[in-house]
Amino acid sequence: MGVFDDLSRLGHEQVVFYSLGESGLKAIIAIHDTTLGPALGGCRMYPYESEEAALKEVLRLSRAMTYKDAAAGLHLGGGKAVIIGDPKQHKSEFLFRGFGKAVNSMGGRYITAEDVGTDVDDMEYIFTETDYVTGVDTSLGGSGNPAPYTALGVLQGIKASVAKVFGDPSLKGRTVAVQGLGAVGSNLVRLLKQQEARVVGCDADIERARARGDELGVDEIVEANEIFDVDCDIFAPCAMGSSINDNTIDRLKCSIVAGAANNQLARDELCGDLRDRGILYAPDFVINAGGLINVYVELEGYNSERAERITRKLYYNTMRIFRLAEEHEETTVHAARRMVQERLENSVSLQHKLNRFPARAALHRQRHEAADAPRRS
Repeated sequence: MGVFDDLSRLGHEQVVFYSLGESGLKAIIAIHDTTLGPALGGCRMYPYESEEAALKEVLRLSRAMTYKDAAAGLHLGGGKAVIIGDPKQHKSEFLFRGFGKAVNSMGGRYITAEDVGTDVDDMEYIFTETDYVTGVDTSLGGSGNPAPYTALGVLQGIKASVAKVFGDPSLKGRTVAVQGLGAVGSNLVRLLKQQEARVVGCDADIERARARGDELGVDEIVEANEIFDVDCDIFAPCAMGSSINDNTIDRLKCSIVAGAANNQLARDELCGDLRDRGILYAPDFVINAGGLINVYVELEGYNSERAERITRKLYYNTMRIFRLAEEHEETTVHAARRMVQERLENSVSLQHKLNRFPARAALHRQRHEAADAPRRS
C-alpha cells in the first residue's frame, strides 16, 4: 500500500516532509483534521529504523490527536510531528530552530508542543522562530512541562475504570503495573503512591528504572519484558505505542488497562479481545489528554487552576465512554470514536488562526514589539 493510499484510508489533510542538511533535521509534520480548529500535537524525536517507520508513526499519532482533541471538548484539530534522530545524541539549537521555521511555514495550521524525546528547552529554541508552539517555560508566558497534567488525567481515567470494575474509585491497596518511568510515568507513580496504591514499575532503561524507583517509592522494579506478566489490578502503559499486541495480550494478568501511552493497542480489534478476557480498556486518547488540555489553556491565557479543573473532568469523560459502550454493545474504543465522530459531524469549521486565542496572540505581539524595539545602551 502506497503513501497516498495510507493518507486516503486514514483521512489526512496534509503531510509535509522537511530536511535541512546543515542542521541534520529530518522531520515529518502530519495534519489529520482541522474541522474543530488548528491542528495541535507534540513533536516526537526518535531514532526510527526507517523513514517509512517514522511516517507510519506520525500518521497514527496525528489521527489519535484528532480523537483526543474532540473527546476532550477542545477547539483544536489533530496533528503531530516526528524528527528522525536520537535525542541523546542529535539535539542542537540549529536543529530545533530549523524545525521552528518549518512549523512557521505552515502559517498556523499546525501548532507544536513537546512529546517523547523533546522538552521545554527544545520548545524555547522553536519559540525563537515561530509563534505556533506551546509548552514553553512559564517565564515566557507558557505552561511549562505538560507531563504532570497528562499524569493527572490518566489518574482520573484509572479511578473511573476502578469505579466501573470494582464499584469504588479508591486505589488504596490496588496494584498498578506502570510500564515506563519517563516524565509522564514518573508523575503518574507519584500520584498513585499518594492514593496508597502498590506500584510495580519498569523502564527500557533499567538503570533509570532502579534510580527512579528508589526516588518515587516504587514497591517493585521488574525487567521491561516482565511487566506483562505482573499480577495486578491495573496495567498502565506509559512508554511507546503498540505495547499490547498479539504477542503480549495473552500475558496480561489484570482487570483494567489504562495508561498514558499513545496507540497502546497494535490494532483496534485487540480491544474486543481484552473485553472477551474480562479486561476493561480505557481508551488512551480519552484519558491521556491532560497535557493537551494544559497547553490548550496556555493558548487562551494560562491559568494552572483552570487547567487542573478541566483535566479532572476526564473522570466523567471516561465514565461516559463506558456507558456508551454498554448502551451500544460495543468496545470502549468504538464508543469513544462514536462520540468523537458525532462531535466532528455536528461541528462547523472554526477560524483556523492562532488569533482565535486572544491572550496568546497578545503575548506574541508583545514579544515581537520587544524584539523590534531599539536596544538601549
